[in-house]
Amino acid sequence: MGSALSSYERVSMRSEPSPEDAWIMKTYPSEDVTAPRPVLTLTLLEGRLAVCRLDAASEVPAWATGAPPLFSVTRTAGELSVVCPEKFVPEGVGCERGWRVFELEGPFEFSEVGILSAVAAPLAEAGVGIFAVSTFDTDYVLVKEERLDLAVSALRGRGHGILGLPAKED
Repeated sequence: MGSALSSYERVSMRSEPSPEDAWIMKTYPSEDVTAPRPVLTLTLLEGRLAVCRLDAASEVPAWATGAPPLFSVTRTAGELSVVCPEKFVPEGVGCERGWRVFELEGPFEFSEVGILSAVAAPLAEAGVGIFAVSTFDTDYVLVKEERLDLAVSALRGRGHGILGLPAKED
């Protein structure tokens, strides 16, 4: 069924299992699966990051604006989110540690379509959750360190180049 399945997928059809151990093909015409997705170069930046949630009324803490590879502060009506190197986050701050960050090699024009989805889609298909941060010039995609090898494999499988990986020891 492999080659038949890929033929159906090229014309916007998706398979779904049925109760009788067969497959049902459904069409989703709004999705153009034949449209080319950009092939990108991503750089794995050094260090581990934390994603922190603070009270919406909190001041931006000094530790949040530390050194690279990346820090980001976003305030909404409901929270103050901080992304920064985990080594700067004080004990007791509510956060999720252990994130690694890919920088998409930009800059990208705002009119370019599908940049973030070209990375998010293969990661989602591989079961790798992401946290994305965008700037004026580019995007950053964070993945949990324990899923890094799977993420690299999924991205390379879609033709993306990955820079900054540590050399493998033989």
